[in-house]
Amino acid sequence: MPPRQVKIGDAAAFAGTTPRAIRHYHEIGLLPEPERGGDGRRRYGYEDTIRLLWIRKMANAGIALDDIRDAFTTGMASAAADSGDGIAGILERLEETLTEQEAELRRQRTAVQRMRTEGSRMGLLSDVVTERLKSLPEGSLRQADLDSLLVTERIFGPLGAAVQATRFVALATHPTLRADSDRIDAAEEALDDSVAVDDPRVAQVAAERHAFESALQAVIEESGLDKDDDALFDAWDTLHPATADDEREADSMSAFEAIGKMPYDFSPARLRCMELAEELSAQDSPAT
Repeated sequence: MPPRQVKIGDAAAFAGTTPRAIRHYHEIGLLPEPERGGDGRRRYGYEDTIRLLWIRKMANAGIALDDIRDAFTTGMASAAADSGDGIAGILERLEETLTEQEAELRRQRTAVQRMRTEGSRMGLLSDVVTERLKSLPEGSLRQADLDSLLVTERIFGPLGAAVQATRFVALATHPTLRADSDRIDAAEEALDDSVAVDDPRVAQVAAERHAFESALQAVIEESGLDKDDDALFDAWDTLHPATADDEREADSMSAFEAIGKMPYDFSPARLRCMELAEELSAQDSPAT
């Protein structure tokens, strides 16, 4: 009596898959084409069913179909497994991949937990930045400040954003400085394409920006916040000795240089204002 054979639907149902999946296995050479019955339909025997069960179990474990096909091609004998060319080698690679995925999932979970704890925007920033901001009363930091820190961290790294956070701490605790900052920001934004580069307002706003930055730096130094920056750099160098020089170089990039990396379209007048403010700052710096 010939061995019993079943149609594709029954084979798929028993293996826990679908006829469409089985047809795909045939197309990619994972499952040999079975003989067909008198009605022209495929018929599947015991060995086909066993192979389908193997495919189903291995696919559920996360093994790619191409790897499963290779495993069947090279054979699953112990000799192949010992050489690392068969299923054992595939499983070893899969385990390495899963380990990497687990590490990534832990990183993502930690990021989500930080966002829930610190708030969605605050939690997106690095630890060194959020630590710098924890002394501020709730609600004293504007959303625009957090957005700015996010951009700064992308350009200058965590250290650059932490230094900028010091500025926001000073502004949040000195209402007069915050008001001056808002006024000068508005004046700079008013230097649009309708303003000529040599318009007197350009030099005036540059001088106001320079005076404000000097006053802000004085407040930072008087409050001792700059010493926190020094300690931060020292701690960073200790924890990241291989990248310390690179971080320092990135942090020392001027605001004008950074503009070229930011997706903003500043008018020629505003760019000239920034240049003039940089020149005034350079004049105040001691000669080296």
